[in-house]
Amino acid sequence: MSESLPASVPRRPSRKGRRLFRAALFGFAAVLLGAFGAHALKPTLILNGSLEVWQTAVHYHFIHALVLLFLALDEEVPCWIGVAFAVGIVCFSGSLYLLALTGAVWLGPVTPLGGLAFLAGWSGLALHGWRLAQKEANEGGES
Repeated sequence: MSESLPASVPRRPSRKGRRLFRAALFGFAAVLLGAFGAHALKPTLILNGSLEVWQTAVHYHFIHALVLLFLALDEEVPCWIGVAFAVGIVCFSGSLYLLALTGAVWLGPVTPLGGLAFLAGWSGLALHGWRLAQKEANEGGES
């Protein structure tokens, strides 16, 4: 016999809902930081000679926020792949944002770690796709 929770007890959002929420937050942040860099921060970034660094951070941030959105729509994709992309955004783009604003050269080694996280995410997605193709091929051969 299954018991349902009382109406006053909040239910945990679905996995898909949580993934969509995180993807939306990363996308929102990409748009916000892109606009902030193009307008409010532009004089500072030009003065620091780091406008291109900021633009690179926004570019990679936005691309991988969209990847998170697509991953959220497919619940079969393992969670660790989305985590790898999220870590990539934080480390790669985050370090570039800070570098562009502060000129802190110690952030240099953090950026490639973010790149490695992106590569892990893309590799994991490729492996997932390959396994899915193999599974579909095997199922198609049995009928």
